[in-house]
Amino acid sequence: MLSGHSSGQSDGDGDEDYSLSAALSRIASRPDRDRIHIRDLLAELDQRAIAAMLFVFAVPNTIPVPPGVSGVLGAPLLFLAAQLMLGRPPWLPGIIADRSFDRTDFERILHKVGPWLQKAERLMRPRLTILTRPPLENVIGAIVLLLSIVLFLPIPLGNMLPAIAICILALGSLQRDGLWIIFGTVTAIVSMIIVSGVIAAFAYAGWLAIGALMNG
Repeated sequence: MLSGHSSGQSDGDGDEDYSLSAALSRIASRPDRDRIHIRDLLAELDQRAIAAMLFVFAVPNTIPVPPGVSGVLGAPLLFLAAQLMLGRPPWLPGIIADRSFDRTDFERILHKVGPWLQKAERLMRPRLTILTRPPLENVIGAIVLLLSIVLFLPIPLGNMLPAIAICILALGSLQRDGLWIIFGTVTAIVSMIIVSGVIAAFAYAGWLAIGALMNG
């Protein structure tokens, strides 16, 4: 689950100060390996699990990345979001967990998003924590699952906004900041409205094109 309790955090042990940016920097800066496997990434995030992993797997869709990276990191989103919705612990099938990507590509992504992530972490703190705990965190899982499905559809403008919404929800949940959960939910709603508008526009254009062909 997304909340601190469900991802291995406990009250009063200092985990509220957990820095995802620092953890990702440690992973990206290890020179002893050329590639990072999804399985190793899960282990090194220490089962902070779904919150941290949702951010990691969604953020490549918010920026231009080397070919293939987005696909490798994007596939787990559907599994993780569904498990969050159902209140299950994080798990990925071997066909996904065994996939890997170049460490330098991961380092480039972190170089782009790292400064933003650090600023976001400085703004977050535990507040409105009821929004980050069951049953509301399961609702968050349903929202993230819907966003993940939309993210994988071949829709113009259909990737960036849903991915940004997932990142905001993940960070808010990791730091138990209900204000960011609200912000992420609003971003999710806006992204769905925009995507729905794009789909409607393409459907209308297709209907006009079919009508023109039939009349012609």
